[in-house]
Amino acid sequence: MNAKFNLSNLTTWRDYLFIVVGLIIYALGFTAFLLPEKVVIGGIAGISSIIYFATSDYISPDVPVVSICNFTLNAILLTFAYKIVGRQFVVRTLFGVVVLSLVIGLFQPLFTEPIVKEAAFMNVIIGAILCGIGIGIIFIHNGSSGGSDIVAAMVAKYTNITVGRTLLYVDMVIISSSFILFHSLEKILYGFVMLFIFTYVTDLMINSNRQAVQFTILSKKWEHIADVINTQAHRGCTVLDGIGWYTKEEVKVLLVFCRKIESVTIFRIVKSIDPNAFITQGNVNGVYGKGFDRMKVKVKQEETPSQS
Repeated sequence: MNAKFNLSNLTTWRDYLFIVVGLIIYALGFTAFLLPEKVVIGGIAGISSIIYFATSDYISPDVPVVSICNFTLNAILLTFAYKIVGRQFVVRTLFGVVVLSLVIGLFQPLFTEPIVKEAAFMNVIIGAILCGIGIGIIFIHNGSSGGSDIVAAMVAKYTNITVGRTLLYVDMVIISSSFILFHSLEKILYGFVMLFIFTYVTDLMINSNRQAVQFTILSKKWEHIADVINTQAHRGCTVLDGIGWYTKEEVKVLLVFCRKIESVTIFRIVKSIDPNAFITQGNVNGVYGKGFDRMKVKVKQEETPSQS
């Protein structure tokens, strides 16, 4: 008799290890390349940076202002997001927030000056790429660094807007607000350059565009797999009848559509139930219908003939 399957059991220590790696890469890009250039980025880290720059003349450099503000503001945001994104996301995000705050507090005193001297633009590009890679790794392994990620998760729960696009909208507002502090268009432009590179790399890493994938699954445990995909991954399955021509035996074929960011979850479900299952995955240019995108086409209505 099979033990009861729970999707949470699929999250192993490897996920948390990669989440920590992603957080370290993100913190490195932020503290080593962006913060010394006084470039305000988006998210809670950006707000924390503004607070840090505004209070730098009054608070000792030994006080990790960015780290403290990052943790405090994220804790407040998570309190509001609890009912929307659920307990599991909040726990994962809290883990990311704590680790990120600690790493930023550790790295900030080490990088008091830009690594690349007198090359602000190069520092911004390198910092943006590192931050995008870090966030991408975090999302691939179902983690979060908090801040705009929380907002993106709440928006993604009810819409088809990509994570990168949501981060773009939220962060543009935060970056623009830095003009109040610095009165410098140059800093804002650097912030926008960072933002666009960061969101592009993030989307590239986690494949969170509107494209979907199609799974074809052949397994003797097809009923169990289909039930778990329905209940845990919240995706539908279509069961097709087929014949294995080599064995001349009837088989059941599962057809599953999901978004690219969910493909790892589908693979984990299938392999945890039947390691010998036969799986194919193919890219789909568009999936339209319930749970996916809406068809944005106009249908010409037939004219009703007038009665004489």
